[in-house]
Amino acid sequence: MNIKFKKLNKTIINCKKCPRLTKFIKKISSEKRKQNINEKYWGKPVTGFGDLNAKLMIIGLAPAAHGGTRTGRAFTGDKSGDFLFKSLHKVNISNQNFSEKKNDGLKLKSTYITNILKCVPPGDKPKNNELIKCSDYFISELEQLKKLKVIVALGKVAFDNCLKIYKKKFNLNKKFEFKHGRKYLLPDNRILIACYHPSPRNVNTKVITPLMINSLFKKAKKFSTL
Repeated sequence: MNIKFKKLNKTIINCKKCPRLTKFIKKISSEKRKQNINEKYWGKPVTGFGDLNAKLMIIGLAPAAHGGTRTGRAFTGDKSGDFLFKSLHKVNISNQNFSEKKNDGLKLKSTYITNILKCVPPGDKPKNNELIKCSDYFISELEQLKKLKVIVALGKVAFDNCLKIYKKKFNLNKKFEFKHGRKYLLPDNRILIACYHPSPRNVNTKVITPLMINSLFKKAKKFSTL
């Protein structure tokens, strides 16, 4: 990992800009849930991970309470991650079809995974000022991933907040509609693709299926020429 990324990740892990989120992470990590009662929770903000020469970025809104907040890695140790990594392996973006814990041997091919917000918010509902405070970290990731060509936003909230950051950074006035599979050209010539979130609710109600997400990631690979 290069020095700039090391410094950024250290700053993210030690961040306590949002007292409400810091308090909530502490609560989750001490109370835990039954099936993880004997585990030690990561209990800190969660950084992005993957290939620093990535051409593709996958973003969610925030780490899951008993996923990333427990394991210390985004989309790791929860049902959304289980569904996501089956797809990423199927389309040859990851070397394995699961993401259970840090140091489980997972490798991503020219791909970086992160969240807009680095801390889990209560009820999965961040406040606007929390998103604003955290946006600098996401902007730093965008700036440091020099070869990045495509961003896949998992869910409308991640999609909208990614655009908010772009609108502020580039004074962007164009309207973007969240529609699964729709792609948009951003002011820095990167492509943003909207994707339904692989949450258990969306998967169980067939809002998103393996076929749909596999097809979307095949297109994302093509556009980023992985």
